[in-house]
Amino acid sequence: MLQVNNIAFTYKKEKPLLKNINFTLEKGEHLSVMGESGCGKSTLLKVIYGLLDLQEGSIFWNKDKVLGPSFQLIPGMQNFKYVAQDFDLMPYTTVSDNISKFLSRFYPKESKRRTRELLEVIEMTEFADVKVKTLSGGQQQRVAIARALAKEPDLLLLDEPFGQIDNFKKRSLRRMLFSYLKEKNISCLVATHDAEDALSFADKMIAIRDGKVIAASTPKELYDNPGNKYVAYLFDEVSEFILDGAKKLLYPQQIKIIESSELKAVVVNSYFKGTYWLIELRFNDQAIFVNHPKDLQKLETVFLQIDAGC
Repeated sequence: MLQVNNIAFTYKKEKPLLKNINFTLEKGEHLSVMGESGCGKSTLLKVIYGLLDLQEGSIFWNKDKVLGPSFQLIPGMQNFKYVAQDFDLMPYTTVSDNISKFLSRFYPKESKRRTRELLEVIEMTEFADVKVKTLSGGQQQRVAIARALAKEPDLLLLDEPFGQIDNFKKRSLRRMLFSYLKEKNISCLVATHDAEDALSFADKMIAIRDGKVIAASTPKELYDNPGNKYVAYLFDEVSEFILDGAKKLLYPQQIKIIESSELKAVVVNSYFKGTYWLIELRFNDQAIFVNHPKDLQKLETVFLQIDAGC
């Protein structure tokens, strides 16, 4: 089990990047860390891996304390693997060589089998003998993930793991990767800005703002009850209403355009989303967003209904 206990970190002469962070992660569980750019997500992963020294608090994997570079000749926990946003691959060797680098040379058959298995996970079997320098950024990102899994870790730390991968590959790769991690009972911590990483694949989620955890629960619980606009906005566009003296945070699907009501708004813009339009409206001098089956004209007046189930 990973235990993160009241940790704090700051670079010299700068304001703290992490403050009083607490959470636990069981063996085989997946945790998504979400928040805006600069909130401390990447720093948190580096601290957990052991690349940075804490100013306060402690981190344990079971009974082993995670120590920073001041205490270790080679920073980083041996049974953890960390995939950063810069991939640090060997550009002049093949994809297979990059993946098999850390596998035992005393068991070549097992090494080849393991390499083939991971090539299938990242959907790059046909690139086995291609040199890494010729690959796109997204392909290199997939190789970096496979290399991290070559020698099966207890904990995998992924920093924006699909950031350079196009949507065509991202969807299937995400399913393959997280299913593989569950099958192998590998714990995973993902720093991400993509809500789908959390909603579809995480067991737990924490939201970070200005270096602090402001919300922690299951993704479904945080989606249904975000508590504040910042957390809600991590998942989707969000509109803020004051109704009957109470503040309500509503996603676009929780507001409907109907023929007549007491709630009147004006169309600002329409954005085509494939099966629907996202309509931006002006309501009581604030912007709100509604999903609608049809396009609407700018400055058109519409009437709203709040979904009774929200």
